[in-house]
Amino acid sequence: MSDVVVVDEVSAEVVRNAQALIDAAAAADGQSAVSEQGRLQLRGGRRPGVRHLLLWEQGELVGYGQLEDTDPVEAPAGELVVHPDHRRKGYGHELGRALLQASDRRLRVWAHGGHPAARHLARMLGLTLFRELRQMRRPLAGGPELPEPVLPEGVRLRTFVPGRDDAAWLAANAAAFAHHPEQGGMTGRDLDDRKAEPWFDPKGFFLAVRGEGEDERIAGFHWTKVHSAEQLGEVYVVGVVPGAQGGGLGRALTLAGLRYLERDRGLPTAMLYVDADNKAAVTVYERLGFQVHEVDLMYRTEL
Repeated sequence: MSDVVVVDEVSAEVVRNAQALIDAAAAADGQSAVSEQGRLQLRGGRRPGVRHLLLWEQGELVGYGQLEDTDPVEAPAGELVVHPDHRRKGYGHELGRALLQASDRRLRVWAHGGHPAARHLARMLGLTLFRELRQMRRPLAGGPELPEPVLPEGVRLRTFVPGRDDAAWLAANAAAFAHHPEQGGMTGRDLDDRKAEPWFDPKGFFLAVRGEGEDERIAGFHWTKVHSAEQLGEVYVVGVVPGAQGGGLGRALTLAGLRYLERDRGLPTAMLYVDADNKAAVTVYERLGFQVHEVDLMYRTEL
């Protein structure tokens, strides 16, 4: 008999079991059903607003779900995954119902990769599609030549210095993504988690700054990420603070990061994520040679 247990914190053993489950599902599906943020929250200890759903079958962890209720406006966001050896047994539906119950039926849930089974489950749970996140890619080696970045007057580029730039970057990130709580709400702990990851490299974390010394201010940034196993370079996050928007800084930062991934890291392909309804950003990326590779879909309960 299966049983879903909802907890605020998981033991080290459960973390290992859940991570192994997530990895097995990713190998079978070609993409992880749990986001980077979800994986960090799984192994990062107790976090306010985060709960873990564990589906057990005769002592074996066969399904994992996570519910994050930290957005002051939006409904809680959920993710779920079932081990590939235990699918077609109703476990996905069981986890989905548990997420609905834990969220008081105010739920947003991701279907990473837009897999047909995930879309079907969302419909079975009575959820409605409301967001499409596109993964776009472009070749670096052998692709269209990347032009030299042109920075606005008075702006220079340097790289992030861990410890020294943390607070200033968090403030700039919050300002640049005030309209986007998932990114703009990043905390010092979230930043520290990523700095502790094997992929973190400050040489690929570019800051566009104005002024010198104590008068220096961050106008924008481009944080790149390298997926070594897949030989992919990611435009992890590009942001421009409100007072510096509209002058071409976002494009310049994007080019600086792409040239770094191509020339300094020697990567053959670049990728990024962008909301389908962000027409301006999609247009910029298309002009830089990016094309849609796959999509992540988010569903929600009717408001």
